[in-house]
Amino acid sequence: MKVYIVRHGETEKNKEKVLQGRSNSPLNDAGRAQSRKVRDWFAEQGILFDKVYSSPLSRAMETARIIAGDSADLISDDRLLEMDYGPYEGSSLTDPLPEIVEFFSDFVNNPAPEGMESLSEIVARLGNFMMEIANDGEECVLVATHAIAMKGAIEYLTPDSKGKYWSTYFPNCVVYETEFAGGGYSVPARIEI
Repeated sequence: MKVYIVRHGETEKNKEKVLQGRSNSPLNDAGRAQSRKVRDWFAEQGILFDKVYSSPLSRAMETARIIAGDSADLISDDRLLEMDYGPYEGSSLTDPLPEIVEFFSDFVNNPAPEGMESLSEIVARLGNFMMEIANDGEECVLVATHAIAMKGAIEYLTPDSKGKYWSTYFPNCVVYETEFAGGGYSVPARIEI
């Protein structure tokens, strides 16, 4: 089974550089264009999806709908939600609070600030999701999610990464591919589109 994991397209909150977390921000025009570009790439490759999963937030759902069209049912799953930023939701990334600066400066060694979801919780919920869909028996699956959630999935699938994906920049509509075979997933690879 091939699994393609995609980050949602751009929103106005992305443009404004704020932690949007679980805010339900829609795609902007640039985000829709990014999603269409990914859709066109999949079409050029002849890739059709048997199943499509998405975070329930509108920016991920719309990204999934644009990319997959009506080729497969769209299933919402709360495990694909973005990191819960708690009291830091909506914080500026251009003028961040000191605790955000400390956390973002070294995700691996600095714990999430009080009230924020921990990275280990994100890895656990995304790992649970990835292992559950491995038993679906589908051939090709699209997963639409968010930057930190996506990093959690890739960290889970790459146990030797030692946290390197936490500090890797994942632009809007970035796509990673992995394959489930022989009881496990391959190391996810970024697709250049």
